[in-house]
Amino acid sequence: MTTIRLGLIGDNIAASRSPALHLAAARQAGLSLRYELLIPAEQGLDFDALFDRCRAQGYRGVNVTLPYKERVMARLAVDSPDIARIGACNTVLFDPQGPRGFNTDYTGFRAAWAGRFGDAAPGRGVMFGAGGVGRAVGFALAALGAEALTIVDPVPGRAEALAQDLARTGVTARAGTLQDLARADGVVNATPLGMVGYGGSPVPEGAFPACRWAFDAVYTPVDTAFCRQASAAGARVLSGYALYFHQGIDAFALFTGRAVPDPDLLRRALAAQ
Repeated sequence: MTTIRLGLIGDNIAASRSPALHLAAARQAGLSLRYELLIPAEQGLDFDALFDRCRAQGYRGVNVTLPYKERVMARLAVDSPDIARIGACNTVLFDPQGPRGFNTDYTGFRAAWAGRFGDAAPGRGVMFGAGGVGRAVGFALAALGAEALTIVDPVPGRAEALAQDLARTGVTARAGTLQDLARADGVVNATPLGMVGYGGSPVPEGAFPACRWAFDAVYTPVDTAFCRQASAAGARVLSGYALYFHQGIDAFALFTGRAVPDPDLLRRALAAQ
């Protein structure tokens, strides 16, 4: 049996559960699969050199995470106009014709939203973070019928750039500040704050609004300061674990050409680990 070789390239991924998901899905599907964590600094390579090494060594593909989701776009052919507009990819297939890019954060968030909130519209959202995952979630919220999106990001110009790109989809979007929380129906953390290795929350203590919903893209740990703030404020919380799961099974299908046979069984297997 041929072994499918995969990896995750990122800087702060030691606690990632992506290997667990892909290995468990492969066992369920009867496939031989290897999934490696690839930190450029530990490999003694920059991102581009590590990406090229993966391709040369016969990897079927790689997932890409912080801080390389936007950088990788220059290396890829992207067939989907939706993903091209997002300007970030988290899943790469090494095809004979060249690397192809996908964004399962985008598809995974839409599936996670439906699983938690059904067909409810997002209303007015405030999102912290305009990097790779923020771009995917922002475009997904627009596709889900958000009324308006306000972006808050400390990097000069980044929130404005994402707002301009989102506005082209027809949604009302602009850069904003903490003061915009008062009018939010939902709040998103698309920053690394709360992740293992990063502390805190983008929302100051006592400032979380009385909104309908909240989403934290962080899933390691699942119970973040942001999620606790949101629950205390009365919001229904969509955990980053849901995004982790759905983006993972979408990526598995792209890598292997097979859907996960039983997602509920996979969910239970991961919960038992």
